[in-house]
Amino acid sequence: MPDHLPLSIVRPAAFDPGTAQTPGSLRLAAITRGHGLETGLWGGTFLVEPGARTGIHHHGEQETIVYVLEGTSVVRWGERGESEATVHAGDFLHVPAWTPHMEINPSADRPFRWIVVRSTPDPIVVNLPGDYWG
Repeated sequence: MPDHLPLSIVRPAAFDPGTAQTPGSLRLAAITRGHGLETGLWGGTFLVEPGARTGIHHHGEQETIVYVLEGTSVVRWGERGESEATVHAGDFLHVPAWTPHMEINPSADRPFRWIVVRSTPDPIVVNLPGDYWG
């Protein structure tokens, strides 16, 4: 029978803003090696304020799974942002590795917040030139 590692709890007060960021958003790292966890994943939260949009970016080799915790977001992706979808609280979203994308908060008064899990333990954020596909 294998040895079992203890479970780990990371409380909101320990969420770390010192992770890779994209203009227009705030990422807080929770499940990371930086918290002393032996993990092959990265997990945290992602917040975009009302009326804001992120810069165009991708996450390199990482796949990303998102659970939309609150609010609504328009997500654009592709080489020129030619594809678009809207996600709402309760939805899951999968972002494939290397896919350029940006998030837009269409609300004038509500932020949107996501729970994010990535397929590797070290955060990868590659911010691309330009800040808007229009």
